[in-house]
Amino acid sequence: MPLGVGVIGAGVVGGGVIRTLLSNAGVIRDKTGLEVVLRHVAEINQGNLKEFDLEGIRVSSDAKSLYDDPTVDVVCELIGGMEPAKSFILGAMAAGKHVVTANKMLLAQAGAELTAAAQKHGVHLRYEAAVAGGIPIIKALREGLAANHIRSIYAILNGTCNYILTRMTYEDLEFEAALKRAQELGFAETPPDLDVDGWDTAHKCQILASLCYSTRVNLDDIFVEGVRNVTHLDVAYAREMGYVIKLLAIIRRGDTEIEARVHPTLVPEAMLLAQVRNEFNGIYVESDIADATMYYGRGAGRMPTASAVVADIIDIARARETPPPSPFRYTHEIDIRDIGLLEGRYYLRMTTLDEPGVLGEICTILGKHRVGIASIIQKEEAEDTPAHIVITTHTTIESSVMAALAEIDPLRFVTEPTHVMRML
Repeated sequence: MPLGVGVIGAGVVGGGVIRTLLSNAGVIRDKTGLEVVLRHVAEINQGNLKEFDLEGIRVSSDAKSLYDDPTVDVVCELIGGMEPAKSFILGAMAAGKHVVTANKMLLAQAGAELTAAAQKHGVHLRYEAAVAGGIPIIKALREGLAANHIRSIYAILNGTCNYILTRMTYEDLEFEAALKRAQELGFAETPPDLDVDGWDTAHKCQILASLCYSTRVNLDDIFVEGVRNVTHLDVAYAREMGYVIKLLAIIRRGDTEIEARVHPTLVPEAMLLAQVRNEFNGIYVESDIADATMYYGRGAGRMPTASAVVADIIDIARARETPPPSPFRYTHEIDIRDIGLLEGRYYLRMTTLDEPGVLGEICTILGKHRVGIASIIQKEEAEDTPAHIVITTHTTIESSVMAALAEIDPLRFVTEPTHVMRML
């Protein structure tokens, strides 16, 4: 019996799903033996539908009419945001429809509520496209690595930020110039805040952490720092030391807590993750049995994301006669480690007056707070210009670094706040 699909929203991703279902139905049939049929499209802006031949397919501007349609078995919510997307999903579940979504923001903030609704109504809720677009990382964690304890994940999950940092690294651009380039090429929104301030990555970080450790993760407990304050000078110093700067989501399991954080990070150039450039995403997973695995591809875009949505539809078609798995499992209650307790290495760039005794006083304060120095770079500057002192630390506690900087930054000879980044 064919599986009927309804698509709410025919924008970038929704349009890609419509195109895939119309053009690749034969491919799906050949590979799976399944009939997946587009039955209904709900779109307020009917102009978005002009590129498609929808003869024989119901078209409306009302999501409720779509999930009440008896020919629709699976509802794809592809409008994004919190409302009305959440109401549409809950309405579809109450009507007995399975749901596929790419809505990372909604899952990060209401994943537990949606999970409860899916279990109550006995329907699937699938969300592969919500994290890393066309990269099947959700399937890898839920199925391919299901027998593994996940020790850590280091992930580039935002193509906009990765494109900006790539241009800063290899074309000597400052942040604003690289952002403008990204916007001109369609890799960055206007305004770009959700991406460059780190929140898009944080939503995906929350989903992965919840999935890996079967625990509720509060989005507010994730430390989030974006890329606005990364300068070309920092990029240049990082490369000189053998690192590139990436915006990472970092998820790690400790003895009693989880680390879940998003921030610019100095990544060793020899690490595969450092080679992920432009708008691509990369996810490096360390587990106890499979050891290290790496996932790479386009983390966004119309067709890669549509591929992930349709893959979820196919999974539902395969499993329609069996009880749906829980979207998330909350079998543990694990706290998120406060960022002040983080143990790691740090990059510190200080801008100071060029006069005797400056470096000595800085080192004394760092030592007082038990922040060990691994390396120091101080280059000769032109007369009457500020000096840059770049320090990398040994493994230390974040609160100790911040306490030391709270003493250093107000000093008379320090001319701007210290630039701080964490290192792998």
